[in-house]
Amino acid sequence: MTGPEHLAVVAAGLGAGMLTSTVGVASLISFPVLIALGIPPVVANASNTVGLLPGALSGSFGYRRELREVPRPQTIAVVLTCAIGAIGGAALLLALPAEVFAAAAPWLILFTCLIVGVQPWISTWLRSRREHPHGTQTTMSPATTFFTALTGVYGGYFGAGAGVMMMAVLGLGLDLELRIVNALKTLALLAANLVASVIFVFVADLDLTAAALLAAGSVVGGYVGSHIGRRLPSGLLRALIVLAGIIAAVLMLR
Repeated sequence: MTGPEHLAVVAAGLGAGMLTSTVGVASLISFPVLIALGIPPVVANASNTVGLLPGALSGSFGYRRELREVPRPQTIAVVLTCAIGAIGGAALLLALPAEVFAAAAPWLILFTCLIVGVQPWISTWLRSRREHPHGTQTTMSPATTFFTALTGVYGGYFGAGAGVMMMAVLGLGLDLELRIVNALKTLALLAANLVASVIFVFVADLDLTAAALLAAGSVVGGYVGSHIGRRLPSGLLRALIVLAGIIAAVLMLR
């Protein structure tokens, strides 16, 4: 890569790290950038997962105040369930032919754009549920456990939009404030990315330069994003994310 391309990847990591801690669609920025640089889709996806790991770590650190408000058994259950699911997702990425992921990636990006687009309605629904609770759910039900694991599978396989999915699953399944759900979501996806990254480091083909540049940007972006996430004016940001995702998907389909 040239110097400007290096800067583009660092910038993508910075933006992706911020999105990890806010709306949860980090890969929607960083993955298309790696594809545009000519990195094969599966290699780009694995390198992207490894490179964004520091962003999830710094984002979780930034949310440490909110995470202290979650009962420890609840936190452990969510993190372990998501991490176990991510093992399945990473295995799928490596076991299936590369052509399968290359064909699916544009549609996964479009699916993510849809999720980001409807996020305001999801958040409103979750807030109304918290304002009028029908009881206090302090442990994960079988349904919440299943969908948390399923979100982990998606996170291990691709990941873009997994944060929004996890927000919905945890917000509906546990009686927690939305800001705490956002923090717990960030920690759960950190666990998923960590498990998938360990697998990818030992088994997958990686572009180490791209992963290192993403890491440099994402570690700053994740921490900054955790503070933005507490008071995010998300309308314009959401519109730009959806627009960028649609453009990226269309270009990949050509």
